[in-house]
Amino acid sequence: MTEKEIFDAIAELIADRTDCNVSDITMESTFKDLGIDSLDTVDLLMNLEDKLGTSIELDQKIETVGDLVKFILSK
Repeated sequence: MTEKEIFDAIAELIADRTDCNVSDITMESTFKDLGIDSLDTVDLLMNLEDKLGTSIELDQKIETVGDLVKFILSK
């Protein structure tokens, strides 16, 4: 998958969970600023795994949407 495809999938899931518009979400957006707490992050990752058809096991701190995209690309 490309960086854009991964970003789009993440942005869509975030928009579904929050009051944000997909167009308001950027690579620099922090999960905290988007209103996503640690519990939401776990649920988001499980949904993302289903959507992308891959396993995501975080072994580092992820603060921004871009951090998550880069982490997924590195696996």
